[in-house]
Amino acid sequence: MKTGPWVLAGEAATVRLANVMARLPCMGMKFYFYGDLGSGKTTLVRALLRALGHSGVIRSPTYTLVEPYTLASGIAFHFDLYRMNDPEELELMGVRDYFSLDDLCLVEWAAKAETWLPQPDVRLALDLVHQGRRISIESGTGRGSSWLQSLESLYVP
Repeated sequence: MKTGPWVLAGEAATVRLANVMARLPCMGMKFYFYGDLGSGKTTLVRALLRALGHSGVIRSPTYTLVEPYTLASGIAFHFDLYRMNDPEELELMGVRDYFSLDDLCLVEWAAKAETWLPQPDVRLALDLVHQGRRISIESGTGRGSSWLQSLESLYVP
């Protein structure tokens, strides 16, 4: 299943989308973010973590590859694979352990390691357009399809 593209005309629109996303059950899911530098991946991830209840600092894991965030509903892992040189680095850091059944995984630059990562529930592709950002969202699993149908029923672009 696929939806969009939707135009996000600024940060407020991105935050609004994240707030709607956070209203849906997402713990235990894997969200992979695609797009060039400056396309809004980190902005959307940060807004989603805030909407899920994280009130502290949200660091970009560009150098550490992953940052954990404890939420009321469980743990969210934010991955940023931009500076990863070799997908085998994920194996060395025990990436499989992060993708447990209960944790939320948010992976920026997922295309750099798709062969090493499990199937995503949801793929979010962002790109720059004249009016701001454009986002297309696609499910990768049955759970992702159900989630995306719910998102479409709640979110009005």
